[in-house]
Amino acid sequence: MTSKLALSLACANYDRTRALFDGRVQFEGCEITPIILDPEETFHRVFKSQEFDICEMSLSSHTLNIARENANYVAIPVFLSRAFRHSGIYIRTDRGIEKPADLIGKKIGIPEYQITANVWIRGLLSHEYGINPSQILWRRGGLEEPGRQERTPIELSKDIDIQQLPSDLSLSDALLAGQIDGIFSAKAPSCFLNESPLVARLFKDFKSVEKNYYLKTKLFPIMHVVGVRKSLAEKHPWLCTSVFKGFLDAKKIAVNELSQIGHFSVTLPWAVAELQETISLFGTDFWSYGFEPNRNVLETFTNYHHQQGLSHRVVNSKELFAASTLEIAKN
Repeated sequence: MTSKLALSLACANYDRTRALFDGRVQFEGCEITPIILDPEETFHRVFKSQEFDICEMSLSSHTLNIARENANYVAIPVFLSRAFRHSGIYIRTDRGIEKPADLIGKKIGIPEYQITANVWIRGLLSHEYGINPSQILWRRGGLEEPGRQERTPIELSKDIDIQQLPSDLSLSDALLAGQIDGIFSAKAPSCFLNESPLVARLFKDFKSVEKNYYLKTKLFPIMHVVGVRKSLAEKHPWLCTSVFKGFLDAKKIAVNELSQIGHFSVTLPWAVAELQETISLFGTDFWSYGFEPNRNVLETFTNYHHQQGLSHRVVNSKELFAASTLEIAKN
């Protein structure tokens, strides 16, 4: 009997990955050891020490490594995390910040300049509101724990004012103390979650703003891709397609479970109604995988990445992915 390829898989426990963790879906030809991790821990361990064979990866850091031609992973067009990021702009309520233009000249905290969420936020501020990254004063640090720095070294143009917060100060504490004017973050800071009257979202009705943004741009921002260790992909040319198909099957199961009205798969009272509303806006393949359905989103991102000085050239979005996964067979 031919033995299967033994591989590790590290990613978050999403509904769209659960069938891989519980064994309902398998990668053809592979025996998987699944490791459930928060994305931030996965990213740190992937980009620092390449610990995993298959893993969730930051789209931004992967783009940076492709531009530098030192990537240890090749991606497949599986987008485990997607999110509109208007909701990720948090501001002090006593600084006169009522609209995006009021961010100009303000001190804005960021966990890292390179994280994908912040690339999208700066991109939408630039292209929707005419705000250049050089018009904001950037202050970097851990959201809740002091001392966080860039996971991958970056060099920015001299017109970007970016400074590290003191080693004993987190972004959330700095915002609460008034030492910065806002935070751009994928996660909500604790000072907001604790309902401080001094902290609010810039876009209070963010869902309506994000829906209008989608209707205008057709962009549903991609945050994370799936990476396969490059040396394994080169040794086993079939592997990337096998992994891609497995993730497609797992997502299909998750979406089908969302549609069950007799028993909800998530702890929400109107889950099916929310699903139907989403389909009416996005279409049936509302969380699409694959390159072609997402070409516009990916090309927009790689352009933003270069415009913001993170990659020294515009990365062709096809470069991000294993060539074998750009188009797969159809029944």
